[in-house]
Amino acid sequence: MNHFNVLQELVANRRSTKPALLNGKKIDDQQIRDLLALANWAPTHARTEPWRFVVFSGNGIGKFSADHADLYKAHTPEDKYTDAKYEGLLHTADNASHVVAVYMKRLPEAKIPVTEDIAAVAAAVQNILLGAQALGIAVLWSTGGMTHHPSMKNYLGLGEQDVMMGLLYMGYTDEPAKEGKRNSSAEEKTQWK
Repeated sequence: MNHFNVLQELVANRRSTKPALLNGKKIDDQQIRDLLALANWAPTHARTEPWRFVVFSGNGIGKFSADHADLYKAHTPEDKYTDAKYEGLLHTADNASHVVAVYMKRLPEAKIPVTEDIAAVAAAVQNILLGAQALGIAVLWSTGGMTHHPSMKNYLGLGEQDVMMGLLYMGYTDEPAKEGKRNSSAEEKTQWK
């Protein structure tokens, strides 16, 4: 199998796995470091390398989950707040091996459009997702809960121009991957001129 076919297989077979389907088995920290090293090779205009990660593991996962739930409770209007959502945030990562917060660090001297830095971080996350697929690690890239609320930026110590990009819930699953689906083919989304 040539390199393109290997990549094609990884891309086509990669699936998101909800944290509830994780089995609690732990990922070796070195594999997380290896995945973050893959992320560091994402394309980056003007070498801004804007991707940043905060890794929660071990007891840090429970603390992060409790803090995430508390952020929800503290910053959600009473008419929108539900105990079920609070409990969900409190226990979402119970079976995760690692939770990785991903954000875009905007450099003060950056002269490129912010969308290019955001795209670079998304590319870095894709590198992680494909590397995880190759290692048999299940991942969900989540933007739920308080991910995009200013309180999460404050919690993580992000700057005003930084952008929270999501949470990666990582672990292993015993569930078989579902078959992939697309609404239309690449040809239907492409014009040749």
